[in-house]
Amino acid sequence: MAATFATPSTVIGLGGSSITTKPFSSSFLKPTLSAKNPLRLAGASGGRVTCFERNWLRRDLNVVGFGLIGWLAPSSIPAINGKSLTGLFFDSIGTELAHFPTPPALTSQFWLWLVTWHLGLFLCLTFGQIGFKGRTDNYF
Repeated sequence: MAATFATPSTVIGLGGSSITTKPFSSSFLKPTLSAKNPLRLAGASGGRVTCFERNWLRRDLNVVGFGLIGWLAPSSIPAINGKSLTGLFFDSIGTELAHFPTPPALTSQFWLWLVTWHLGLFLCLTFGQIGFKGRTDNYF
């Protein structure tokens, strides 16, 4: 049950010295088909070796639209003392713009609403991208 790799080859290192490698065999390896390297497939990326697809982002405006609607709907529910997160965030923007040249204080509620609202939006967009592309690529 020993698997044997290719014939001996010569590896040339720095300084011109060469090391001859011997075939590798081990009783731990099963004699199965050789693993195919996806980077060496014929015609992949026009002959260039790449680690990622050229269109790795694969942006889709459906995801942006549905993700924004998917976040605005739950964040507009009046759940915080009869007010919604979106309403509180937009009210705090208006309050801070009232004294425009002066930036918001570090103790202002604006920062809490800003971080919470955007964190929820980005999570919704990220999971929307995973779900939408996972569904179109038949992962689930």
